Amino acid sequence: MAMVPDYPTTLRTDRLFLRPAQPSDLDAFYDILSNPKVMTYWSTPPHPDMATTRAWLDWQLAPECLGRDFVIEREGRCIGKAGAWRLPEIGYILHPDAWGKGIAREAMEAIIPHLFATSDVPALTADVDPRHVASLALLDRLGFRETHRARDTFCIDGVWVDSIYLSLPRPTA
Repeated sequence: MAMVPDYPTTLRTDRLFLRPAQPSDLDAFYDILSNPKVMTYWSTPPHPDMATTRAWLDWQLAPECLGRDFVIEREGRCIGKAGAWRLPEIGYILHPDAWGKGIAREAMEAIIPHLFATSDVPALTADVDPRHVASLALLDRLGFRETHRARDTFCIDGVWVDSIYLSLPRPTA
């Protein structure tokens, strides 16, 4: 995968400012990542304390983190993140106040072309809990197609969950 010299970067959409994480995002991310409702279909349990979120954010900010994640900011407020935590796998997570407003779609419609333009990955991928109907519908609208399924891929708080794997090929010229 080719590294982009000017990364990290920022992106703008009609309603959103997409930017790299910063230390001041800690409280907003704790609010998101400690919420059991938000974390229902995530690959880890809710963050039990601020220290867990601080460690997560420190990793996001570390130079060795090769992720291409963007903080989603709307009206000056951090409301989530979207992008590739590790290429080619994409993902997104939002504060519940932002659900159902087309924000994840708007963010990903800006991020997907950016990821293809700044990397040489042949396709982007996603790993989704089959119970997460809204995420599967969004990925379908974005052009992702199911490639396969697997059972018992994550154990979260003692409960095994399955995965649906999806892929979006690089657009042809």
